[in-house]
Amino acid sequence: MAIDVYWGSGSPYSWRVLLALEHKRLAYTSHHLRFSKQEHQAPQILALNFRGRVPILKDGDYVVFESLAVLYYLDEKYPELPIFGRTPEEAGVIMRVICEYEHYAEADVMQIVHAFFEHRHAGQEEELARSMHVVGREARSIEARLAKSDWVVGESFSAADMVIFPGIQTLLHALRKPEAHDLASRFLPLEANYPAIGRWLARVEALPGYARTYPPHWREPSA
Repeated sequence: MAIDVYWGSGSPYSWRVLLALEHKRLAYTSHHLRFSKQEHQAPQILALNFRGRVPILKDGDYVVFESLAVLYYLDEKYPELPIFGRTPEEAGVIMRVICEYEHYAEADVMQIVHAFFEHRHAGQEEELARSMHVVGREARSIEARLAKSDWVVGESFSAADMVIFPGIQTLLHALRKPEAHDLASRFLPLEANYPAIGRWLARVEALPGYARTYPPHWREPSA
């Protein structure tokens, strides 16, 4: 059956699914929906996901959305090159680390990202500083894991990497904006503050098919 994936450039949740599809070497048809044109709210997309959110994966007649649900489906349907571990114990650790990221870091990461991507950071300095403190604390936890292993969990690229990597990359993209300079100084330079994370980012970027997952609008000079 043909796999169709509907995604948006710069969406870390979409990026997770693209990384999984490339890692599993699955053939898929890519549908890039442009947020600026509200293509994710088009009637044909709402028919697939009434919430009008991406990513959406359609595999034959089956439709699944919400990025973690998509990753789980892909691993159950296409178990070759597993992303949720090879043992129940490894799967448990992968899910635990994903839950830790989503519960303790993701909201603060996305608060910083939205503040600078949507140009509404003015007047939020104290709130963003608090979020940066939380992000730094959780980054130290990830740094400690990556100081002992090439990947976030275990000895291979997994769903834990696929979930956390896009969040960190999106955060870094926001922090590199000139107006984020003061806040960024609490986190960057990565090679000094989080060297193991820096090496891990490079490992993910070197994976086959990675270039096809990279947000295309980030390649534009003004992005």
